[in-house]
Amino acid sequence: MSVHDELATVQRCLEDLNRSVNRLEQQMGGGIDVRRVRADCDHLRASVALLREVASGHASGRRPDLVTISDTPYDVALWTDSDDEGLGARDRRAP
Repeated sequence: MSVHDELATVQRCLEDLNRSVNRLEQQMGGGIDVRRVRADCDHLRASVALLREVASGHASGRRPDLVTISDTPYDVALWTDSDDEGLGARDRRAP
C-alpha cells in the first residue's frame, strides 16, 4: 500500500472512532473521561492532518527546511538568573 492509501485507512478508522465516541458521549454524558477521549480523538485527527501535509510534500519532492545549530557553547551569562529545573534557584532552598 502507498502512504496515501495508509493515511486514508487511518482517516477512516479515526472517523469510525469519532462516531463511537459520539455514541458513548450520548450514552454516558459529557463527563471528564469522555471529554478526555474526545480531546485525544481531536489530537489524533490533527496529527493525521499533519502527516497528510508531510506526505503531500514528499510527493512533490519538496524537502523540509533544515535548521543549522551552532556547535559553539552558549554564553554562561545567559544562565545566571535561571532556576535549575526541579531544584529551584541556586540561592534558595527547595520547599
